Amino acid sequence: MKGLIIIYTGNGKGKTTAALGAAMRTLAYEGKVAVIQFIKERMTGELKFLSSVKKAEVLQMGKGFYKSPNDRKDPEVHKRAAQKAWEKAKELISSEEYNLVILDEINCAIDSGLIKTEDVVSFLKKRNATNIILTGRGAPKELISIADLVTEMREIKHPFKKGVPARKGIDF
Repeated sequence: MKGLIIIYTGNGKGKTTAALGAAMRTLAYEGKVAVIQFIKERMTGELKFLSSVKKAEVLQMGKGFYKSPNDRKDPEVHKRAAQKAWEKAKELISSEEYNLVILDEINCAIDSGLIKTEDVVSFLKKRNATNIILTGRGAPKELISIADLVTEMREIKHPFKKGVPARKGIDF
């Protein structure tokens, strides 16, 4: 039986959080989980927590939010990091060692042109029994069309708009 392809996308908060809820469920039933973070490069609550869980692996492979106002890195640095993360993702999924592989912020990497949509779609069409969750804004329609479940998080109100900074334990 093929694993499910699940996408959490949209401008609202909660995409990674939803994916991590599925990770908790998988771990609760003695499954094995891998999380590859395509964009994030700083300590996050999910990294801190999952690093202490026996059957979970978190690989933070990103170089920060590409093209964000504070991004001063050469675009090639971001592209190489995203490509390396994608190669690792394919390796982990192909190994069939994990019940769930979360590709955190991969949609952003695709949307920014760091990874080719067609490469991801082609690989995922040939998937095995591993369940795969893709998170991040801007999920391409080609990915959405092959997914089994797609949820769009829609922002209605956000504290950042009032100048409230990100909070440890809530936002990261």
